[in-house]
Amino acid sequence: MSNAAPAGRAVFSGVEASGSVPIEYRFSHAKNGNRHLLVVFANLGAPGEWGWANGVLDKTRANILWIRDQFDGQNSYYLCKGMDFSLERSVIELISRVMNALSLTPDDCTMFGSSKGGTAALYFGLKYGFRNVVASVPQFRVGTYVKESMPGAARLMMGEVTDEKVHILDSVLPNVVGSGTYRDANIYLISSPQDEQYTRHVEPFLGLFQGYTNFNFVYNDSPLIASHGKVTLRNLPTIMGLLNLLVDGITPRIGVVSNGQEQPECDTSAIDSYLSSTSQMRGDRFPAPVVSTPVPHQEVPGNAVRFVGSAPGAVRISLWENGKYLGSSQVLPDGSWSWAPDRTWAEGKHVIRLFAVDANKFHSARTEAVFTVQAQSSPSAGPHAASGGQLPVQQTAGPSAPAPVISVPAPGQQVPGPVIGLMGYAQGAVHVEFAEEGMPLGMAPVAPDSSWSWESGWSWTEGPHTVECHAVDMGGNKSQRTAVTFSVVNAYASPAPAQHLAPGY
Repeated sequence: MSNAAPAGRAVFSGVEASGSVPIEYRFSHAKNGNRHLLVVFANLGAPGEWGWANGVLDKTRANILWIRDQFDGQNSYYLCKGMDFSLERSVIELISRVMNALSLTPDDCTMFGSSKGGTAALYFGLKYGFRNVVASVPQFRVGTYVKESMPGAARLMMGEVTDEKVHILDSVLPNVVGSGTYRDANIYLISSPQDEQYTRHVEPFLGLFQGYTNFNFVYNDSPLIASHGKVTLRNLPTIMGLLNLLVDGITPRIGVVSNGQEQPECDTSAIDSYLSSTSQMRGDRFPAPVVSTPVPHQEVPGNAVRFVGSAPGAVRISLWENGKYLGSSQVLPDGSWSWAPDRTWAEGKHVIRLFAVDANKFHSARTEAVFTVQAQSSPSAGPHAASGGQLPVQQTAGPSAPAPVISVPAPGQQVPGPVIGLMGYAQGAVHVEFAEEGMPLGMAPVAPDSSWSWESGWSWTEGPHTVECHAVDMGGNKSQRTAVTFSVVNAYASPAPAQHLAPGY
């Protein structure tokens, strides 16, 4: 599937599923046939877990491969699930397949990322022999960092979190750097003493780079840098300059360099074939979702819009209108799904496009739901004011479901970030829906014992948050809202509203 980037750069999305772990990716062809591949790993708090995918790389002249860091709703540093490093092998398989489809070698590639993406860039670049690495503010002690600051990622990566597993993950990057297998790699490491992670996660490991023929350390000692997340932004011009120099074959060192290796008329059939074979849209694998409510061209009140349907073989439904993400719904084991947005819809015709997503993150073909929101009747209109003198249909609401109970977090609790989870009970409900400041966050199914639990899957900003939730019963009736206010602490995340971006977009 191709999406036009804001600056007109076409972006293809796909899933590499040949390995044991399906890996989601995005790819953009180089301008003018440039013979280079830039691999981008996601940073902490990246919207949708796609790093540097907001258009900042549009002017980079290379082919670009973005790799998503989201597995079971958590980050992984592209390394492991339950200490099984098959995930890492699946990631390098994706990179290798794209590189080979472009007829490139590791000497024609640059690994790039910041924060946890910087860790991944160093790890994959030096372990697998890629020529160039640009890493901004990485964490070397991966196990310690996820244990202290990313509990969701720690559980995903380690399963049961133990000191032994923390030690193993703390050693993976130092061991790769210290081995010195590829000492002629061009390495550009960026950090700052103003970065709160510098003294624990960077400075103690700088000595490991002794003996590398072209190791460069950009040390930005600026009082204008206030935190970990600001180091990369402060060095953005340097980073973009470095990337384009490396793409052109120029490494900032004394010696003979070459550039201008474009091939505007080069054969792209191999990479086009790969993109097609791994496309995220797989309408042939499972059917498009069926929408039973609303029926086509039905007229419905603006405050009573509800979608019901079926999607056998899927785990989630994603809904869009005019290119804007509306929300998603989990698919129950029997294939049924429902979604009732807590909003009043504007009058007139609406065309909703939706697709199903299976457990391997592939997308079905699109389905359209077309309906019309009725004009609100005038308060002074009599019972025969409807067209033709007919009586209007009376909408009878069913009884409300009981309001849900939120047991975790407690009101006023300080919750370790960056990923937040909620738990509670909802008697007689089938699912619970969550929102913050009127913006939908997600939903969670209710178990037979009336319990529910929900984990966001994205990084929350530090500070106070008020999450509201309501229960929905089998008849689609919504309960009164329940709210809890808590504070997120120890979250190193950007304020980007990642929770409102659909996976894969």
